[in-house]
Order: sequence, then C-alpha cells, then structure tokens
Amino acid sequence: MQGRISLPTLCHFLLPWAFTTFHSTLGDSGKTLALPRIWGTVVGKVERAAVGDTLGLRLIAEAMEERVGGAWGTGIWVGTWGIEGGGSCHCGPLCSAPHPGPHYLLPPIHEVVHSRRGATTTLPCVLGAPPPSYKVRWSKVEPGELQETPILITNGPHARGYGPLGGRARMRRGHRLDASLVIAGVRLEDEGRYRCELINGIEDESVALTLRLEGVVFPYQPSRGRYQFNYYEAKQACEEQDGRLATYAQLYQAWTEGLDWCNAGWLLEGSVRYPVLTARAPCGGPGRPGIRSYGPRDRKRDRYDAFCFTSELSGQVFFVPGRLTLSEAHAACRRRGAMVAKVGHLYAAWKFSGLDQCDGGWLADGSVRFPITTPRPRCGGLPDPGVRSFGFPRPQQAAYGTYCYSE
Repeated sequence: MQGRISLPTLCHFLLPWAFTTFHSTLGDSGKTLALPRIWGTVVGKVERAAVGDTLGLRLIAEAMEERVGGAWGTGIWVGTWGIEGGGSCHCGPLCSAPHPGPHYLLPPIHEVVHSRRGATTTLPCVLGAPPPSYKVRWSKVEPGELQETPILITNGPHARGYGPLGGRARMRRGHRLDASLVIAGVRLEDEGRYRCELINGIEDESVALTLRLEGVVFPYQPSRGRYQFNYYEAKQACEEQDGRLATYAQLYQAWTEGLDWCNAGWLLEGSVRYPVLTARAPCGGPGRPGIRSYGPRDRKRDRYDAFCFTSELSGQVFFVPGRLTLSEAHAACRRRGAMVAKVGHLYAAWKFSGLDQCDGGWLADGSVRFPITTPRPRCGGLPDPGVRSFGFPRPQQAAYGTYCYSE
C-alpha cells in the first residue's frame, strides 16, 4: 500500500486502530491495556520523530507488540508506507505490498540465533555488495522500551564498542562483505532483538535478528507468600536467584514444554500473565489452555509473583545430605569450597544436567526444594518431572540436607 502522508498523520490513524484490534483479539474488556499510558508514550515518540524517521515507527510497532505480548501470535507484520521525505516502516496488517528489502544487506537465512549462557555466538550480517562508503551500526532493541541501545559502530577498519555489551562484542570480518557481530561470554540479559544497520548517507537500511537463549522458566515468590512483588522488586528477586525476569516468548515456550501455574507473575515487558495447561475453577475458570493475561500493570503499585528465566551453568550443583539448619547448610557448602545454591542454580542443574535427587535441601533464599527428572512413587507424588518445593521452613529447623553450587 503506497500513499503520500506525513509520519504523524500515519501514526494517529494507525495506533488507535491497532489498540482496538489488540482489545478485540484478547477478547476481555476487563483486562485493560493501559491505553492512555501507552498512547502518551508512543505519541511522545512520534512528536520527537522527524518526518521520514523509519526508526521511530519501527520502535513504536515493536513496543506495541512487546507490551501486549504478541496478541497476533506472529507479531506485527512488515510492509511499506510511502512517507513524505521517503522511507518505510512497520504498518501492521494494513500493508498489502511486501517490503522491497534492502539493496545492500542480504536477508539472514535464520532470523533467530540460539545460544546458551557463557557461549560465544555470532549474529550474521552480510553485504551482497558494498556501497562506495559506509558504516555499520549494531544495536539492541530494549524490551518494552521505545529505544535502541548502541553496541558497536564501525569507521572503516576500526570499530568502537558502547555500553557493557560493547566490551564483549566485536566484528567478525571473515571477509570483506562480512558485518557479523560476535558476542563473547553470552549473558542472560543479552537475549533479545538486534539490528544490523548499514549507514551510507543516502539510503540507510537494516536487518533484524533475535538472539534466543536455551533455558528454563521458573515461578518465584518470597517467604512472605504470593503477590508480594511490584515490577522492580520482581526484577531484583530474579536477579538474586541467578536469573532475570522472563519474556513473554520464554514463558510461552515453557508453557509448550509443560509449565502449568495458577499464580500470576511479572514478565520483563511489564505485563502480568500465568500459563495454564489444564483449565480449572481455581485457575481462571473454564476455557482453553494458554497464557492467561492481566495485561500491562502499574509497575510500582501492583503486586504479583515473578516468572524468572535462567540458562546453563558454568559450575555444578551437588547435594550434601544431613539434618541441617540453614546456617549449618551454609557452613557445609563453604567447607567444600562452594556456596549454598540459588533457586536458579537448581532449576538449571535439573534442566541441563539432569539432576535428580529425591531429598529436600536448603537453598540460599531459605526455601527447601528438590529436583526430579524421573518421577516415581514417594518422591514428590507428581507424575511430571520438575523441581518440587517444601516452601520456607523455619531456618532453625534441622531436617534437611543442602544443595551447593561451585564454579
């Protein structure tokens, strides 16, 4: 679809329609999407965008997709709008013509790159033919934010890194047309969407890729009980347990792998959801299985649990038997040159190392849990593999062993 309309006019027509579609898709007028709050943020971005600023509209579309959590299933479609001053942008299902594609950059064969924590990974970006002069700019699209964080910018044979990721990133330069990015020591926070942008001063173009970590999602609540975290407290709690807040995509993947949990929890994008495999009265009532949504919530005021994400460990988790108090558990791990394992450590060892131990053990947060890979009678009583929990016993209760973690 081509037209001669200005960027602000386009967005003022497009965004109300998009939000109406989101509401209709979710099918629940009671689950507000905080339209005024999101609208104000997006309009602010539009007003700051120059005419023909394609980056502004790309970020607006991506932010709408992330805040609602992919209500269309496959996300926002890409197409071409004729904008005064030139350029193109995300415009959703209103587009009827496919994007003509970049002139110099080759489309990636695989738009999703899989990796694990601690690995070295490459995000491919290759030129089909180079313009006379150009720079390459790599950036990361921050989840739920209308901004991109620069990682690395080239200037001829030289490259300059930016931010904490820039110190671990370099250009691969396997050949003269290679603009691929290499990231060493992949961390949990590195997962997300990246953009390789070719800047030649005439017609800039870019390709987008997603770095996805193999990992495990686990629900988390503190010893005080459920629904104690605002967004920022949930984010901190996950980090303290060797994880980070899970994304919607990570929660969806965990649901397809069997995660069924009735308590709602924060996700990285700021939405609140919970995964249901078997619909039942205490868990949202009858209906189809899926990811139930409360939509975006007030990050400071509203309180829920957290869904955390962690990935493969560089060390190992092992069990120390005994009838220990929590303080004795810490001492037992220290004597072995280790520390009491965190919740994320135990989930990662269960997921990636197949840790199977039918004995409750202390963890660093004061909870008692045990991992089961092969379900069996008198070992948790549940038919599926998982990490079982005894909750948070009194720290002085000498009744459990402990799980230790060593690098």
